[in-house]
Amino acid sequence: MKTTVEIPDALLREARSYASARGLTFKAVLESSLRRTLEAERTPARPFRLRKHAFKGRGLAIEGGWKAIREQIYRGRGE
Repeated sequence: MKTTVEIPDALLREARSYASARGLTFKAVLESSLRRTLEAERTPARPFRLRKHAFKGRGLAIEGGWKAIREQIYRGRGE
């Protein structure tokens, strides 16, 4: 089907340049863009939900505390 669409000159130039650089026709770029827009509206993305994780215990249990941990991390690396 044919239709007439008014597009701002700058947008048209950019779209034609985009199509040309990729070896596509302006029609193909317009059709692809329209399909993507309609598809995005049709299937909205589910919002991200971070799952809650909790661990039982009393935290880090290394004798000597943070100083001992630091020594273990840097052992053999220039201490």
